[in-house]
Amino acid sequence: MTVPTTSPHDRAVQMFVAATPPVGAPISQWREGFEALCADFVLPTDADVVPLNLGGVPALRITAPGSDPTNVVLHFHSGGYVEGSAKGYREFAYRLSAATGTPVIVIDYRLAPEFMYPAPIEDAVASYQALLADYPSTNIVLTGDSVGGAMVIAALMLIRDERISPPAAGVSICGNMDLAGETASFDTNSARDPLIDRHMVVEVGKVYIGDLDPKQTPLASPLYGDHHDLPPLLLLASDSEVLRDGSVVLGERVRAAGGSAVVVLEPDMVHIWTLFPFLPEAAKSMSQIGAFVRSSLLSSRVAS
Repeated sequence: MTVPTTSPHDRAVQMFVAATPPVGAPISQWREGFEALCADFVLPTDADVVPLNLGGVPALRITAPGSDPTNVVLHFHSGGYVEGSAKGYREFAYRLSAATGTPVIVIDYRLAPEFMYPAPIEDAVASYQALLADYPSTNIVLTGDSVGGAMVIAALMLIRDERISPPAAGVSICGNMDLAGETASFDTNSARDPLIDRHMVVEVGKVYIGDLDPKQTPLASPLYGDHHDLPPLLLLASDSEVLRDGSVVLGERVRAAGGSAVVVLEPDMVHIWTLFPFLPEAAKSMSQIGAFVRSSLLSSRVAS
């Protein structure tokens, strides 16, 4: 008798679903579940992990062997603005460091409901400004996944509006760009996404922004912001997730505003698949991100 085997993708889905409580469950359950999920990913022994304080924001710098210390990637983790941590993202950051050839800093931005909007985006920009004391802006790239991907775009918009020197590029993985839940894929992919739906995005979003209208709050819901004069962007999403069109439409609007935005849709992947080191697609996407970051750092230096 042949025993059915679980595919890597199904394994990732099962892990994610098991770690995610129903909407309305205590925030402590969300946090405990996600930290337990991340704890399953073993950090290699050759990782160099250093705690930092960036403008009052705690962070971890994770470096894989052979990384160029003259560059840095600043990463904003996922978690719906209510969960996630730099500690939980150490293994992911190690793979990102190896792919980009660059040390990766993951910040512990403040989480809701203890700290609501705009605390996370304030921490994102404060940590970036702190890095400018040690690195030229051309040597920095911002990356993030899920709400962290939205934070990348929001931070870039705020950096532009505050006339702060911009980083070389930005990367968003499955960015949660639309807290109103109005892009088309919330409907067209509702039966294909095993994890996220409109109700989750809107209700968890309210924990972060309260009664604010997400369409009038672009630093929380950056699809509704102004998209001119942003650095080059790489936007990854799964073609089967409900958040897909946040990245697709954002890419269209950035290009319409004269910017550069490459959108990559990975077929039939779970949300933030790059978090799962056993997925072949994660290695593929990390390689794509690495190539983009390396090219952007080089181009930015040449242009400066």
